[in-house]
Amino acid sequence: MRKPADCENMSHIRAEIDRLDEDLVRLFAERAAYIDRAAEIKAEVDLPARIEDRVEQVVANVRRHAGRYGLPPDLVEKLWRRLNDWSISREESRLGPDSLRKG
Repeated sequence: MRKPADCENMSHIRAEIDRLDEDLVRLFAERAAYIDRAAEIKAEVDLPARIEDRVEQVVANVRRHAGRYGLPPDLVEKLWRRLNDWSISREESRLGPDSLRKG
């Protein structure tokens, strides 16, 4: 692992980006396992996949994290809203669409 300032050429940069991309995919897979467990729990207690208050809480959290790490909060929010939509679709594939659920 090299720090950005220690990269002497594009091969170094590309290797580090590839390493980080693998780490990100691993973390997304870990997150997906929690999404799957959330779907199981929601099915037990009859909750919908989309809980709007939670979506907004997640977005507020990542906006705060983005600011702390020097990233543009608006861009991170857009990415996370897509991630949330994907996560909700994943839950719905296990629960059924929210429109068909009680409540």
